[in-house]
Amino acid sequence: MSQIRITNRGARRIRNGHLWVYRSDVRDATGVEAGAIVRAIDEAGNFVGQAFYSDASEIALRFLTTCNETIDREWWRARLRHCGERRAAIARETNAYRLVYSEGDLLSSLIVDVYDKVFVIQTLSQGAEQLKVMLIELLAEEFSPQAIVERNDARVRELEGLELRSGVLYGRVTEPGAVAKGSYQSSRAYDPVATAPGSETGLDEIEINQHGVRFVVSPLSGQKTGAFLDQRENYLAAKHVARGKALDCFTFNGGFALHIAPVCESVRGLDISNDAITAARRNAESNGASNVEFRVANVFDALREFENDGERFDTIILDPPAFAKNRATVKSGARGYKEINLRALKLLNPGGVLVTCSCSHHINEQLFLEIIADASLDARRRVQIIEKRGQSADHPVLLGVPETHYLKCVVARVIS
Repeated sequence: MSQIRITNRGARRIRNGHLWVYRSDVRDATGVEAGAIVRAIDEAGNFVGQAFYSDASEIALRFLTTCNETIDREWWRARLRHCGERRAAIARETNAYRLVYSEGDLLSSLIVDVYDKVFVIQTLSQGAEQLKVMLIELLAEEFSPQAIVERNDARVRELEGLELRSGVLYGRVTEPGAVAKGSYQSSRAYDPVATAPGSETGLDEIEINQHGVRFVVSPLSGQKTGAFLDQRENYLAAKHVARGKALDCFTFNGGFALHIAPVCESVRGLDISNDAITAARRNAESNGASNVEFRVANVFDALREFENDGERFDTIILDPPAFAKNRATVKSGARGYKEINLRALKLLNPGGVLVTCSCSHHINEQLFLEIIADASLDARRRVQIIEKRGQSADHPVLLGVPETHYLKCVVARVIS
């Protein structure tokens, strides 16, 4: 195994609980192959841990363990098995969840999502990419999925010098909508024609169930790996407080809207994406949600129009995309979050409920609460915080790695 010497600063970072060492803290990586698992030592030669090495990314080392243990096929099998054991209770409640959450599960740069009997994998570093064939084999052996798909079209792979790819890695179609086990296929570059409805994959539509609400997802072409799984528990939290006339902004496939529909008089869902609204309408029909209306709209414009028209709501949900994707966009992102929260608070009736979210890691919880507080002052509304929430339990936050805590969900009530 190759060995890399890192600075004492980098070593302290790992010993304090983080899993990344940046390139500026690598002293010597001469002769180390890209994607290799290496042994890291500090400047005094003391063992620090074992990590994936990248020769392209600013994150040069992604640590897998701080123990001097053998990392072989059975080590990986045990890690994957432990992920499954930790999610056994979740799997009894839903057929769609995150099985492996990268750093949160001490498997840096590896993500595996489950959609019924189809697994979706992302290998987001050079090291994880090199082990992809073995990982597919182990997932098949341990969990017996019907198919395994890769969604390696995430832009973060470009920072690793990796190709963007999407396709079926394991399984073959024997009839429309059916996949047989036992065949490994090399991945191919993403071809939207090959993954269109009626294609040879048969994976363009899978029905998932969350708390009795049915959704159709597309692992090969949907956002993320097919759907947003991190809000699953927040859907129920919203249902517990929602009432009356409701507005679901940035609705995507209608996740919040369809969960709160049974307890609301009416629900209106907005999204700027035609495809998202088409999917949301289909999901509403599938669930018999006759009191839900979806329409294509720019949320910022729509909120201003509602205010000008004198419309009011009893429940408003804000679940926007990340407005601050890096440190350079924190200020502009904060302005975006304040704008939508300010508009929403003005539209709520007294006693109305706001469920507001941010999936921007760089907008931490304290800053997000300050944004909401500023918005409430400008809106001249008194607001109670009922609950502060995060991502669902299948996206565990690893202490020492703040990057694993990205989703904030605040449930608030307007009292005057």
